[in-house]
Amino acid sequence: MARTGPPVRFTGLLAAFSAALLALGGLVASAPAAGAADADLARNGGFEAGLDGWNCTGASGAAVTTPVRSGSSALRATPAGSDNARCSQTVTVKPDSAYTLSAWVQGGYVYLGASGTGTTDVSTWTQSAGAYKQLTTTFRTGAATTSVTVHLHGWYGTPAYYADDLTLTGPGGGPVTVPAAPSGLRAGAATSSSVPLSWTASSGATGYHVYRNGTKVLDTTGTSATVTGLAASTAYSFQVTASNAAGESGRSAAAAATTTAGGGGNSGLPARALVGYLHSSFANGSGYTRMADVPDSWDVINLAFGEPTSVTSGDIRFSLCPAAECPGVESEAEFKAAIKAKQAAGKKVLISIGGQNGQVQLASTAARDTFVSSVSRIIDTYGLDGLDIDFEGHSLSLNTGDTDFRSPTSPVIVNLISAVKSLKARYGADFVLTMAPETFFVQLGYQYYGSGPWGGQDPRAGAYLPVIHALRDDLTLLHVQDYNSGSVMGLDDQYHSMGGADFHIAMTDMLLTGFPVAGDRTRVFPALRPEQVAIGLPASTQAGNGHTSPAEVTKALNCLTKKTDCGSYQTHGTWSGLRGLMTWSINWDRFNAWEFSKNFDAYFGS
Repeated sequence: MARTGPPVRFTGLLAAFSAALLALGGLVASAPAAGAADADLARNGGFEAGLDGWNCTGASGAAVTTPVRSGSSALRATPAGSDNARCSQTVTVKPDSAYTLSAWVQGGYVYLGASGTGTTDVSTWTQSAGAYKQLTTTFRTGAATTSVTVHLHGWYGTPAYYADDLTLTGPGGGPVTVPAAPSGLRAGAATSSSVPLSWTASSGATGYHVYRNGTKVLDTTGTSATVTGLAASTAYSFQVTASNAAGESGRSAAAAATTTAGGGGNSGLPARALVGYLHSSFANGSGYTRMADVPDSWDVINLAFGEPTSVTSGDIRFSLCPAAECPGVESEAEFKAAIKAKQAAGKKVLISIGGQNGQVQLASTAARDTFVSSVSRIIDTYGLDGLDIDFEGHSLSLNTGDTDFRSPTSPVIVNLISAVKSLKARYGADFVLTMAPETFFVQLGYQYYGSGPWGGQDPRAGAYLPVIHALRDDLTLLHVQDYNSGSVMGLDDQYHSMGGADFHIAMTDMLLTGFPVAGDRTRVFPALRPEQVAIGLPASTQAGNGHTSPAEVTKALNCLTKKTDCGSYQTHGTWSGLRGLMTWSINWDRFNAWEFSKNFDAYFGS
């Protein structure tokens, strides 16, 4: 069931967003108004020079001659699909200074705001203005802030909006020159629909623009990006430019890449998906939940767990929880019937392998082949849609000397990759493949990865990276467990603590931006596509360390999908196509009065 369409999505969000946006925008009054002698710092705020100085996501913006408020041109920007038609520019400012941002707007839902202020980012909005209406907000820059990004955007699935006469008044910053073209543009390993790119930073640049075959396709503030939506088995040429308030550089030298023929696809998932684990094979304090009693909120249901008969055998077994341990457990026939009913309603049901106690090491080809046959037997017996890999602890060992995630040699890693590819080949394009690693095995690879310990660090850090990379064409969803991990360093080289929005923002930004492995710029782990990523959280305080309140979850989603509520961590992009959320677990969510799933439904629209 797709969560799209403005009536559904907006009615679920209005109450929460009205309060949040008014707090951020309409009620911001702490910064004094700009003085009369202050200059208008916005470039081409009347759009008389077309879109010069402006970057609009998804080619959503255009200069039009009607309706205009003054002059001969105005901006028209049209939201489409998962794009909110965000048009922005970065402006040089002075630290610790007051600014007033204003624009005249008309049409559908329209938002005006500023980010990167160094204090509190601001936003204000209006709904369906029939004639030009002025939006105004104020802010003060931080002690070290020298540039801010001002933006306009609409809302998903709503009509086009118009804007004219945007101004940013306040003290001007120092002289700015156009940056040099970026150097060192490199294309990473392509998938069937995406190509990761990275380049060397240009001095003085505040943003970069990526061109595909001569057409600009995306903007970013970082030095890496992934171009998505490409055709399989197709050659492409890419270039990058750098920009700041003074203008845009010339284009870099081109980098060529050809997409692969394969492709994991989305396997029938809705644009926004809620993933949960169902304790079907064991009992704990959360209580047993029958498959038939799982609410429609859940789009992917992972059966926890298929467990090994021994660590090294590769033999995986699954059975329902015994009635003595799980009062109310359904019969095998009822369980299978409920799975079919969920699938008829568009849900996906997977077998999850591993978990905290299910250690699996495929150290031999015999174990690999047994893994494939035993997992296939479970899938066929229950008519499941695919596989979730939840290997933890010693299931992934890199003690054999691996130093490059692109070319693993450890038998445990190589055999796991081979086994999953065999399962994918057996069941075809609709096979759903998900992974739920811990941050230790993914993001910690930013600091540590390889054959030996650094400062006492376990050499298995980042051990999922070769698995994710080798299977990225087949991977439906990656939902890293953003919990039970302690603090983890983000791309800002700062440690972020569990339980708050910043932690989830920083961890997810790494997946969607890409990152150098163990600080080595020659080994950049390429970004995943937004539709391949969900954020993993515990459903309640009892479910794991790092429980995050609904308010903080909402802030994380706002930052990652809209670039608002970003707090101290500044992302390297905006990903409106982020797939959704994962939680441990459906049972614990039920124990907690369905707080987690209700918040998901309220945010995205049920």
